[in-house]
Amino acid sequence: MHTGRTIFAQVMDFLPLSEFRASVARYQGEYKVRGFSCLDQFLCLAFAQLTYRESLRDIETCLRAMQPKLYHMGIRGRVARSTLADANETRDWRIYADFAQVLLGIAKPLYATEPFGVDLAATVYAFDSTTIDLCLALFPWARFRQTKGAIKLHTLLDLRGNLPEVVYISDGKLHDVKALDVLVLLPGAYYVLDRGYLDFARLFRFQQAGAFFVTRAKANLQCARRYSHPVDKTTGLRCDQTIVLTGPKTATLYPLPLRRIRYTDPETGKRLVFLTNDFTLPALTIAQLYKARWQVELFFKWIKQHLRIKAFYGTSANAVKTQVWVAISVYVLVAIVKKRLALPQSLYAILQVLSVTLFENVPIYQALAQIPDTLATDEGCNQLLLFDQ
Repeated sequence: MHTGRTIFAQVMDFLPLSEFRASVARYQGEYKVRGFSCLDQFLCLAFAQLTYRESLRDIETCLRAMQPKLYHMGIRGRVARSTLADANETRDWRIYADFAQVLLGIAKPLYATEPFGVDLAATVYAFDSTTIDLCLALFPWARFRQTKGAIKLHTLLDLRGNLPEVVYISDGKLHDVKALDVLVLLPGAYYVLDRGYLDFARLFRFQQAGAFFVTRAKANLQCARRYSHPVDKTTGLRCDQTIVLTGPKTATLYPLPLRRIRYTDPETGKRLVFLTNDFTLPALTIAQLYKARWQVELFFKWIKQHLRIKAFYGTSANAVKTQVWVAISVYVLVAIVKKRLALPQSLYAILQVLSVTLFENVPIYQALAQIPDTLATDEGCNQLLLFDQ
């Protein structure tokens, strides 16, 4: 793999280029394109993500300074700010969205046996959204409030490996619960949702699809108890009940029984009430599943801190979505590299080393294997499981 090549080129060797070309062809990404290909665009944006470049001028300056090495990095076209800006504006963002899904398909089996804190063999997802603020004057298509722009990233996170199974980008005005409509539900899988997704019509769709949900109940929930199950109160559990909804609308929207679990967190003393359509798992496991939902919050925090998705290189919707999908692709690519090279260090540590060694002509494993253990995490214990392993 090495033979005198840069670390950047060695990282990009993990890309399935045939699948990338298929994505480009699917959307005619190189129709009437001569000098600067979609792959050149992807590699330039991947370089920007890995080295934390601030702007198109920053990308152009850095890459031109390394002009003799660009060919060996896989970049064949001439790197110019105007050319890259035009590519971001005009080339269909779905090229990079589709390719990110290809990378996720590669990464998912690598993390299929990863623990996530709950002893459960089934697939478990957490679904949530995060808001990225934008300047309304520069991004008029992303109106959020009267004087503010924003987009939302609605993300379905596979808790085994913390890989984003689905990412749906919407304007900031879209209510979170409506994003549930984009999910293709997997029978037998568990979906952990916060209280903002409590919509019984949409939750009944989970029941009909043979999928399970775990969410929190609101204080004004109207229900009637049908049966109470015994619980061990030393674990924090307070009750485990079978209920039916009695509200005028909710009883019609969700006509089947539900399971209601009251739990007091022993560490914080916080009282929580969970709702689920699963009647087989122990009540404590349901509580643990909801606690694992915090991984999606850490995922949002991590990508905002360590990937370029808060400052954008273009102002159109296409440019913004392209940058987000390339950022996700880079995240997943580095996760693949970590597994393929059996690196014990955290993803954060690997990215830190890559950011300063991309132009080095040394074997990638040699550069990454020498990461000190003290660089394992950037913020102590509050890290995603993938980043700690």
